[in-house]
Amino acid sequence: MADLTGTGILVTGGTSGLGRAMARALAEAGARVVITSRDRSRAELVAHELGGAVAGIELDVRRQASVWAGVDQTYGLFGSLDMLVNNAGIGMRTVNPRFFSDSQPFWKVSAAGFQDLVDTKLLGCFLVAREVLPRMLSTGRGRMVTISMNEETMVRRGFVPYGPAGAAVEAMARVMAADLSGTSVTANILLPGGATATGMVPEEAPGEVRVRLLDPDIMGPPIVWLASPEAAGMHGERIVATEFDTWLAGRRGDSPGPVGSRATSRG
Repeated sequence: MADLTGTGILVTGGTSGLGRAMARALAEAGARVVITSRDRSRAELVAHELGGAVAGIELDVRRQASVWAGVDQTYGLFGSLDMLVNNAGIGMRTVNPRFFSDSQPFWKVSAAGFQDLVDTKLLGCFLVAREVLPRMLSTGRGRMVTISMNEETMVRRGFVPYGPAGAAVEAMARVMAADLSGTSVTANILLPGGATATGMVPEEAPGEVRVRLLDPDIMGPPIVWLASPEAAGMHGERIVATEFDTWLAGRRGDSPGPVGSRATSRG
């Protein structure tokens, strides 16, 4: 495992699911990690549970003033920031608690539910990046990782607004990477490669679905690598966690395959 001692990382939505798994892996590698939640007490409790140099702060990614305050607090703790992991999001359960067993068409989704999910995933990703990236550029270094989803999920029947919001996040991540080309800050996309065993999957999900769920810990190795010295200069990649070992071996020349190939074989 890479040694991330001294590396400062902000993980939005880091109190559960993929965010918590990534925060734990980064902390175990020696990084100083700030995790965020809309609920300060929850953020602080999870940070305590994770141990190491993990701090929990209140930050509502939907609110510009909260983002300003949270990013300022993070910089106050670290002095600088080496990586932003744009992960915060909410799932289909917020608009349809039984979306597996009782799929609903888009015209039955409430406007309020649609707005909250899109604000959390898309607007939140924009607001946090907009606040952090100029600071990184001013220090001449930094990395951003945007957490995405499978392309099949983006267009799945009954998945408005979760799927379209995810598609928009990925499109924005690609535009942000293009805008950052030639600068001192890198931007990449990371996704699990399948549905994960998080609170976003309802209990009534069919057994055949639940047995295929990925462990959120699958995000640990790629996020630690992306924060490591070995990933310096890595920019504009879309990395699928389930394919990470094969992809990385190809980059290192340890197995057949074009060096630098993009891990995009499964959306």
